[in-house]
Amino acid sequence: LQITGLIFGGVGMVGTLAATVMPQWRVSAYIDGNIVVFETIWEGLWMDCISQLGIRLQCKFYDSVLALPPPLEAFRALMCIAVILSIISFLMAIVGVKYTHRTKEDPQGISIFILAAGVAFLLTGILVLIPVSWTGGSIIRDFYDPEVPVPLKRELGAALFVGWVSTALLIAAGAMYCSF
Repeated sequence: LQITGLIFGGVGMVGTLAATVMPQWRVSAYIDGNIVVFETIWEGLWMDCISQLGIRLQCKFYDSVLALPPPLEAFRALMCIAVILSIISFLMAIVGVKYTHRTKEDPQGISIFILAAGVAFLLTGILVLIPVSWTGGSIIRDFYDPEVPVPLKRELGAALFVGWVSTALLIAAGAMYCSF
């Protein structure tokens, strides 16, 4: 169970890092039967990208941190904290698995690192879940809002799905370690 938690936590950590750096948080939506599409627009936490005919990809980092909308700044901060916390959690889990003390009175063994890693994995999962779900909710709300112009409508990007899977793995790893 400890090794399974370590694997889930490691994959969740990698997924958290991937979701943070991926530019596919919001992807341009094609509506109204328009099958001639020359450009795909990706919007991420750090940059916007435009793919032209799937051949040429141009990405541009955001120019100013101060010019970003406040939710995007908060999402960046939460995801950066989640990445750091997931690395710390994973290292604590490794130490906990390696130095679990087993005695005759307690054959299962105890380790403060296991419990700390479990709590940290749970916290990391929550930190990832907030920006990913908030972004997904705003995309869905805007998609079905008739007042939002069609060129500004977006669909859920791959980074959101990576974030949701990472959240599930981190929470599962945290629950496994906290159950000890």
